[in-house]
Amino acid sequence: MPASITLSDLSWSTPDGRPLFSHLNLSFGPERVGLVGRNGVGKTTLLKLISAELSPLSGTVSVSGTLDVLRQSVQVGPGETIADLFGARDALDLLARAERGEATADELSSADWMLEARMAEALARANLDADAETPLATLSGGQRTRAGLAALIFAEPDFLILDEPTNNLDRDGRRAVIDLLAGWRSGAIIVSHDRELLDTVDAIVEMTTLGATRYGGNWSRYRERKALELAAVEHDLADAEKRVAEVNRTAQETVERKARRDSVGKKKAARGDMPRIVAGGLKRQAENTGGENARLAERRRTQAMEEAAAAREKIEILQPLSVRLPPTGLPASRVVLRIDNVTVGYAPGNPVLRDLSFEITGPERIAVTGPNGSGKTTLLSLVTGALQPFEGSVRVMVKTAMLDQRVSLLDSAQSIRDNFKRLNPRADENACRAALARFMFRADAALQIVGTLSGGQMLRAGLACVLGGPEPPSLLILDEPTNHLDIDSIAAVEAGLRAYDGALLVVSHDEVFLSEIGITRRLELGLRSPESPSAPRSSPG
Repeated sequence: MPASITLSDLSWSTPDGRPLFSHLNLSFGPERVGLVGRNGVGKTTLLKLISAELSPLSGTVSVSGTLDVLRQSVQVGPGETIADLFGARDALDLLARAERGEATADELSSADWMLEARMAEALARANLDADAETPLATLSGGQRTRAGLAALIFAEPDFLILDEPTNNLDRDGRRAVIDLLAGWRSGAIIVSHDRELLDTVDAIVEMTTLGATRYGGNWSRYRERKALELAAVEHDLADAEKRVAEVNRTAQETVERKARRDSVGKKKAARGDMPRIVAGGLKRQAENTGGENARLAERRRTQAMEEAAAAREKIEILQPLSVRLPPTGLPASRVVLRIDNVTVGYAPGNPVLRDLSFEITGPERIAVTGPNGSGKTTLLSLVTGALQPFEGSVRVMVKTAMLDQRVSLLDSAQSIRDNFKRLNPRADENACRAALARFMFRADAALQIVGTLSGGQMLRAGLACVLGGPEPPSLLILDEPTNHLDIDSIAAVEAGLRAYDGALLVVSHDEVFLSEIGITRRLELGLRSPESPSAPRSSPG
């Protein structure tokens, strides 16, 4: 019997009683499925229900076959090694005893003599240079994710359950995950905002507050379908608005005709052209007809307005954000940043970057790339002044703003509006509200406290406060802006950055994101050794 996962009439609510999804029906076979949707819609919860970490409030989850789960972060216990992650410590101990001649005959008969070779092959497929005895505590977060991925490869389950597998990975780590899934022939369910990864899947399941919808094909095919849906909804809205106008016009014409007939009847009654009893009957008939016409017109108007409102709501969901921003006025020849022969690090005698020289001129868009540990965050700290160089000089010639993953320039205890006013003291209330509305914080949404926002909302609020003011900075610095954002939020960030005409300095491993924001040049950093700290290499975007 082929492996399968079937969700039947599945429902779940948060501990405070808020429904995440209800009456969900889905099935998965030996296919790779990308699970997408806005943060908070229940994607990770659905994975936990499938893996039996949670029990459904109602409905059933049926799993035929084996499954294994890759977490967003691999937890490390004291003294644990990669062997523990593979569940192979005892088996490896047996092999070690066998080599020393200490194993019994029964133990030798059960020994897995190919174990070390299979583990090494799995680690190689995950592009991790480590062995079974490597302590997990010595690995970076990205390396631990790759080790967890290798353990899944080793186990060969019927289904892989992956929750944001490329978060916190460098380019090589992301490539390892993408290559693995591209060649995976069993089942896989992947929650991810990584569009390059999602282009390797066989189907997309989109979760919304209304339920789940399956789309055949990869991410690019899904986006084509969504564009067609948007065009259809825009057509529906135009038709609905036309019906509202027609209903209003017809109702007005009916009122005017009735008024003319009533006027003629009153004139005849006044002249005595008809008996009083007839005039009274006609008056009652006119009143009844007028009331019925009014009720019919109101029903038609209500229906047409409801159809228009439904179409507008769908457009709000489907339509990507488009932003217009005040210009920075940055001349193409203006030197924005100059770094001359800088050596920098966190401890004297142990530099992270050495002899770094680098310049940004005009509205260039620079991506800082390189493996984890190569000094990307160190470079940003140098530019922002958070880190002083051991040698050399750093000169920033324009107004600058930095948005890190926590958007720490925002005060989490204040509203979005109050943060905007604090960062843009010369903006009046109308300018503040208009700027926030451009980033979809309209009316009361602008009064939300920053500390209550999701990651995507917070970054969008940061962009609104920094770029939406009357005098946006000429240099914007971003540190891994797409980590932990859903795809809709990433699209909103991309729209804001495309509308920005200043210089950009961006650290990101997300190649699709870098392409969407129009990177023009790259500063590539390499891994360092104590004798040879990271050296940059500049290349066109």
